[in-house]
Amino acid sequence: MDADDRTFETLAVTAGEEPFRTGSEAGDAVSPLHLASTFALPGLDTEMSLEDVDPDAGEFVYSRLSNPTRHALETRLAALEGGEYAMAFSSGTAAIFTAILSVVEPGDHLVAFDDLYAGTRRMLEDVFAARLDVDVTFVDATDTAAVERAVTDETAFVWMETPTNPRLDLCDVAAIAEIADRADATFGVDNTFASSYFQRPLELGADVVAHSTTKYLNGHSDSVGGAVVTSDDALADELQFLQQVGVGDMLAPFDSYLVLRGLKTLHMRMRQHERNATAIAEFLEGHEKVSDVYYPGLESHPQHDLAREQMDGFGGILSFELEGDIDDAAAFLEALEEFTLAVSVGGVESLIELPAGMTHEPLPKAEREELGITDTLVRVSAGVEGTADLLADLERGFDAIEQRSAAVADDD
Repeated sequence: MDADDRTFETLAVTAGEEPFRTGSEAGDAVSPLHLASTFALPGLDTEMSLEDVDPDAGEFVYSRLSNPTRHALETRLAALEGGEYAMAFSSGTAAIFTAILSVVEPGDHLVAFDDLYAGTRRMLEDVFAARLDVDVTFVDATDTAAVERAVTDETAFVWMETPTNPRLDLCDVAAIAEIADRADATFGVDNTFASSYFQRPLELGADVVAHSTTKYLNGHSDSVGGAVVTSDDALADELQFLQQVGVGDMLAPFDSYLVLRGLKTLHMRMRQHERNATAIAEFLEGHEKVSDVYYPGLESHPQHDLAREQMDGFGGILSFELEGDIDDAAAFLEALEEFTLAVSVGGVESLIELPAGMTHEPLPKAEREELGITDTLVRVSAGVEGTADLLADLERGFDAIEQRSAAVADDD
């Protein structure tokens, strides 16, 4: 059976790990962890180049170039994203950097969503713009017309993130793909928040997709990594050159093993993440101490219809505005017991954070506020725990705000 004919659930469990294709004559049902940095050759072939080595045929030379465990993971990542090629990197940041570096040159123009993960925005500003002489334009990509106005004949790359971090804004992937195509620009999408299970941008016209595998793809908060997937032959060649030689950045075998294992339950985890996120969003939307809730699954979300059109679900991340000030937000967060106060998303445990003081703190306050990242905006990564326990924990946080308010009133 061709891989394209198999369901997502089956690909998540078996792609890249078919028995007798895992580098072991024993026919392991699960890919072994290959820690070797180098591999014995059967003989000296002076006519063979490294480009002739075929990992699909079980041929390996040096783990920076390819490793059996990483190759199994990359095969699965490509299958799940609907692409032909995948490259695994040591972090999501490294994956995004390499994806952009594979296309842009000094003097090129790049258009990006203004509401990006702070680390990506800093990369574009402090590395590509400031050091590599790339002209970067940030645009409100929720407005497709604004993207079209920003793209020019000099635009080499269009970089989007959807849903965004932390406001859960969306952009129209198919429409922007057409804009980029008319400009002969490469179109890339960070698909981390949705995961391959809920969204596949390549099928909507994107040229390259990136993930922080640290998040949902691994799913257990015990591995840091990134990935890039594409079906473009020329782009894949450049990405593989940068991964193996130009930058030399790749995911280590043990982390590859962890992500490969985590992917087996991606579809089951994502369904529970979504159930919990939906319940939390609906609970918060009706709470008197919450002014706004940002979750694509809510009909109140301004891009709910777009989410239904281009996604197969709404994900496990939401954010909301607390009534009050930053001290109220601190009281709320520090009272929680089931939610862990921590950066990152996508693990089986529920995480919660204050972007203004944590993930997006590096951005200047004025810039944060322009993007709608206030001192009381809270981001939630819903885990897979019992829904009732999570809702009760949020009530515990709201009770802490009331107790603080009462204490302040007594002092006055």
